[in-house]
Amino acid sequence: MRIAVAADELVGVAEAVVDELRTRGHEPVLHGALNPEERPDWAWASEAAARAVADGQADQAIVCCWTGTGASIAANKVPGVRAALCADAETARGARRWNDANVLALSLRLTSAPLLTEILDGWFAGEPSDDPADRANITHVDEI
Repeated sequence: MRIAVAADELVGVAEAVVDELRTRGHEPVLHGALNPEERPDWAWASEAAARAVADGQADQAIVCCWTGTGASIAANKVPGVRAALCADAETARGARRWNDANVLALSLRLTSAPLLTEILDGWFAGEPSDDPADRANITHVDEI
């Protein structure tokens, strides 16, 4: 799977996300501080990764900033993107299941390497729900 990855600085797990994705057999597409040709600021980096998903250049994205909040806000501004700020595996799994999230937002401050592994396990184990009520919620979010 092609996964756009954005970080606004090379601290915390920024580079570990890329390594972990490669270990899992995914193809990371780098943005922000991970790509020396791009602007590293969180709003620009997260937008670039989210647009890659919305435009079909990536299947999913992972966006990171110090708190993860700004990255998730910026990504969610892109139509067709549902970014979820996740600090644990169960939240990541639920974001995929009930929210059909296609962008994972992470805090570079709070996410340790072991926690990153757990969050990615939850994210990739989660499948979008086919329950009609869950799908109706996703459709409504897209309409807002």
